[in-house]
Amino acid sequence: MKYSIVIPAYNEEKRIGRLLESLSDPQAEFIFVCDGTDRTPEVIQQFSSAHPDLTVRCLTFPCRLGKGGGVYEGFRVATSPLIGFMDADNSTGYEEMTRLISLIGNNAGIIGSRRMPGSAIGISQPLSRRIQSRTFNLIIRLLFGLPFYDTQCGAKVFQKDAIDHILPNLCTHGFEFDVELLWHLQRNGLKILEVPVSWNHTDDPRLQTSDAFSMFFALLRLRLGFCTHE
Repeated sequence: MKYSIVIPAYNEEKRIGRLLESLSDPQAEFIFVCDGTDRTPEVIQQFSSAHPDLTVRCLTFPCRLGKGGGVYEGFRVATSPLIGFMDADNSTGYEEMTRLISLIGNNAGIIGSRRMPGSAIGISQPLSRRIQSRTFNLIIRLLFGLPFYDTQCGAKVFQKDAIDHILPNLCTHGFEFDVELLWHLQRNGLKILEVPVSWNHTDDPRLQTSDAFSMFFALLRLRLGFCTHE
């Protein structure tokens, strides 16, 4: 396999079809991590059976892992020299992931950004979400010293050696996982390249304001040293 892409898929039965139909590279490994209660695993298995030329793996878990927990489990079993992750809602499409892979070069990682000049935003976030996102980014810069415009865009690719080095130290499981991952890579002196991407907002009513508060307190615990790997 040239690269592995991890896709956390929590109750994505109704939305995952568009992403599945865009997958095309027989030299790639697509790892779906399902920890929900709907038919998402069945949809993925049906697609896999209909496309035997593709390497599609579906990991299922009986309890909620969280976004970060899902990526962590996918990283653990990935077998390629390059490993990345993307959102199941296809807000940043598979074509963009392949573009990131082509640009990674000798960098330890490459991350997509919705905030950099040159980003192509098809469908914008609501104003309230944009304000929340920019406030969150400011907090991240202050707490962790990360220089990135956008830590939360669901399009990231890394050298597997770099991920293997820091994976045992990761302790967060939610949406804050991206920040911790980038923070550990930066602390190890590894270079991360940030590039603009094409992106579309997809509404997810499951995301609540409480999720933002949970992220903030999880990151605060991490920065103060109260978060340890279990």
